[in-house]
Amino acid sequence: MELPERLANEPESLAEQAHRVLRQMIVRLDFAPGDVLKEDVLREQLGIGRTPIREALIRLQREHFVTVIPRRGMFVSRIEVEELSLLFETRAVLEPYAARLATVRGTDQQWDEMSETLKAITDPSLLAEDQLALDRRCHEIMWSASGNKFISDTLDTLYAQSDRLWHLYLSDVADMAHAVEEHQSILAGLRRRDADVVANLVAAHVQSFDDQIRSVVTGQLAAPLDQ
Repeated sequence: MELPERLANEPESLAEQAHRVLRQMIVRLDFAPGDVLKEDVLREQLGIGRTPIREALIRLQREHFVTVIPRRGMFVSRIEVEELSLLFETRAVLEPYAARLATVRGTDQQWDEMSETLKAITDPSLLAEDQLALDRRCHEIMWSASGNKFISDTLDTLYAQSDRLWHLYLSDVADMAHAVEEHQSILAGLRRRDADVVANLVAAHVQSFDDQIRSVVTGQLAAPLDQ
C-alpha cells in the first residue's frame, strides 16, 4: 500500500502527523469502511510510535472515522445512508455562515490565492482526485478567512467525510467543471464583499454536492429492485 506524502517538515506533532495521514488513508479508501485497524501494523506502516498512533485513533474515533467495538477491535467506520442528511444539513448551516464571516474578514491576498487555486484546477492533465484536493483548498481559504478556528476545525472534519463519500460514490464519474464555475462566482462575491450573495452561492455549492451523492446512492439502492 502506498502511503500519502507525510510532509515531515511541517511543524506538526507526531500525533498530528499520524492523524493527518491516517485520516487521508481512510478518506481515499486505502482503508475501506469495515477494515480492521491494528496499532502494531499502523506503527510499522507509518514509522510512528505507539502513543501518537493511539492519540490519532482516539481523535479519529471522535470524528466518526473510526469505530471501537469492545472485545472485537477498532474498525474504519461505515457510512450509513441515514447519516448523509445529518452530514449535509450541518455543512449547509456552517459553511454559508463561515463564508459570511470570510466576506467581512478576508483579505485580497487570500482571494488572490483562491484565484490561483482555481486556475490550477482547470489544468486538463489533472486527475479528478487532484482537482478535488484543489476544491478543498478553496474551502480551506474561506474557512481560514472566517477567523473562527472552531468553525474551521468543524468544517475540516465535515469536508473530510464528504471527501470520503466522493471517493466511495463519485470518483469514477466526477466532473469538476461545475465546481470550478461555482467557486469562481463565490470568489467574485468575496471580492465585492457581498455577504448575502456569497452565503447563497456557498449553500448552493454544498447542495449540489449533496444532490450528486444522493442521486448515486439512491440509484445503487434501487438497482437490485430493478433486476
